[in-house]
Formats: sequence, C-alpha cells, structure tokens
Amino acid sequence: MKVEYDRQEDILTVELDLSTPIDHAEQLDTLILHVSSDNRPVLLEVLHASDFVSEVIKASMRAAA
Repeated sequence: MKVEYDRQEDILTVELDLSTPIDHAEQLDTLILHVSSDNRPVLLEVLHASDFVSEVIKASMRAAA
C-alpha cells in the first residue's frame, strides 16, 4: 500500500494494490474508487482531503467522548 497527499490539489491518494491494472472508476461525492476488471479496489482518491480528514477526526473525538 502507498499513501500520498498532494497539498496543492488537496487530494489524498491511497494505492491499495500496486500490481493490478485499473479498469474503471466509481465516484461517490468526494471519493473516487478505482477498481480492477474483476471489481477489486486498486486505488482510492479523496478529493478535498483536508476537509475529509478533519471530519473524520471530529467524528472519532465525538465517539471517544
């Protein structure tokens, strides 16, 4: 697995499978999941990543309280 953050574009990229080619992508709001021809997740992109991570942290803090 490989994780990268592009600060200028505010995109978090998580490569789940470095050896499998991407066949197509499916987008749900700010998440884009790239999958292989047999529908296995290969790459995840999080658009507006700083907002996404901030919301995840806030939610985890509420859950811990």
